[in-house]
Amino acid sequence: MSKRDYYEVLGTTKGASADEIKKAYRKKAKELHPDRNADNPDAENQFKEANEAYDVLKDPEKKAAYDRFGHAAFEGGMGGGPRPGGPGFGQQGDFASAFSDVFDDLFGDFMGQRGGGRSRATRGSDLRYNLRVTLEEAYEGLQKTINVPTSVMCDTCEGTGSEAGAEPTTCPTCSGMGKVRAQQGFFTVERTCPTCQGVGQMIKNPCKSCHGQGRVEKERALSVNIPAGVETGTRIRLAGEGEAGMRGGPSGDLYIFIQVAEHPLFERDGVSLHCRVPVSMTSAAMGGDIEVPTIDGGRSRVKIPAGSQSGRQMRLRGKGMPALRGGGHGDMYIELAVETPVNLTSKQKELLREFEKLSEENNPESSTFFSKVKSFWDGMKN
Repeated sequence: MSKRDYYEVLGTTKGASADEIKKAYRKKAKELHPDRNADNPDAENQFKEANEAYDVLKDPEKKAAYDRFGHAAFEGGMGGGPRPGGPGFGQQGDFASAFSDVFDDLFGDFMGQRGGGRSRATRGSDLRYNLRVTLEEAYEGLQKTINVPTSVMCDTCEGTGSEAGAEPTTCPTCSGMGKVRAQQGFFTVERTCPTCQGVGQMIKNPCKSCHGQGRVEKERALSVNIPAGVETGTRIRLAGEGEAGMRGGPSGDLYIFIQVAEHPLFERDGVSLHCRVPVSMTSAAMGGDIEVPTIDGGRSRVKIPAGSQSGRQMRLRGKGMPALRGGGHGDMYIELAVETPVNLTSKQKELLREFEKLSEENNPESSTFFSKVKSFWDGMKN
């Protein structure tokens, strides 16, 4: 299968300037980066194709050879183009290094930095943001704007780190390898290049805005979609919204960790909600209807059976939390708490004594039991 024209790959023309080619490449790289095209199986190959095209067109000598001979300029011995060591490439080592640079461009971003210490650009770090939401917000879901302090690409140098967007130069100490070797007796010691700090390149005129970093500190406002049903520990990933990469490298990701605040009335257990509801002694004894609040802001009527005791649970189907990945809603469980009346008036006390007397008459077994208990305690006292 024949290769596409490099200018066509980058979406530019043969007469484009170096800056135009650079801008066209950056646009294509962002558009085709595999991290942003997880659902497109062709994105990775297209991304590699764009890197290959830029590696040739950014170099004046390679570009001149390509403009003259096309792809044949890089097919050593095929067609009539220059071969390794021929015009346009200098020595054979230069020809081989061209493919090494392409390899770095293709795979460096996936590793977070370029291979072999020849790193021009490195991927930005992933960031974490803790977001606290209420139980009602977790029930409904919401769109929330957050302010994230992070590093973003420098607009002045467009991420290159150089004044006026000039290309970095190869480090003279390590020849672009990012590492230097020293012979110590029978051993060869390899260490990070002290001149370029392992980057492999030097910036002669650093950008005054970012001081050669290619990024600046800035607070960004981001809109986050919080789905219904989230719970404490839920993690939301925003691809490419993390820290900007060094010298035009791809950005990291932003991970938002959800924390659901405790609720004064409801206690959550997965998709279930538990609520303790006070009821009067007379309602528990005789039965009746009560209204209880629900998490959606409404109220539900619940029938209390006569003779209900404290701790009795009743279930309201579908009144719990929504499942995060679909599947309907959980249930709400009501626990009855029978209240004992306090601060009784004389009349109320009299009525309760009458009630107790009538209860003993209606339940002679209960009356006999309590009489035995009273006799036991009286005997203990004596």
